Amino acid sequence: MTEKQRKECHAIIHTASAAAAGVGAGLAQVPGSDNALLTPIQLTMTISLGKVFDIQLTETTAKAALGSVAASTIGRTVSQVLVGWIPGFGNAINATTAAGLTESMGWMLANDFDKQSGGY
Repeated sequence: MTEKQRKECHAIIHTASAAAAGVGAGLAQVPGSDNALLTPIQLTMTISLGKVFDIQLTETTAKAALGSVAASTIGRTVSQVLVGWIPGFGNAINATTAAGLTESMGWMLANDFDKQSGGY
């Protein structure tokens, strides 16, 4: 991954992670309600990361790529059910978990796309 690509990925991933944190914090008391908003954020991130590496992704292929790294959302769901209902604390935990998982998925995808495009 070139330095330029790394900077572009950094901006895309951190923007998506910040948006995910906002959604996670705002909807912490309603388990599962944030999925409808997190999915488009993560799909947009996936498609944008593909463009950094000249990989054109349709929504369907972006969903497949995202799905391959999305198993970790189980942890987010568990944390949301266990503590998400606690005002304040639950909001902070849910925001942190949503942002952290989006960040992790973003860098996993960026590294995978880098390898697909011939980078090492």
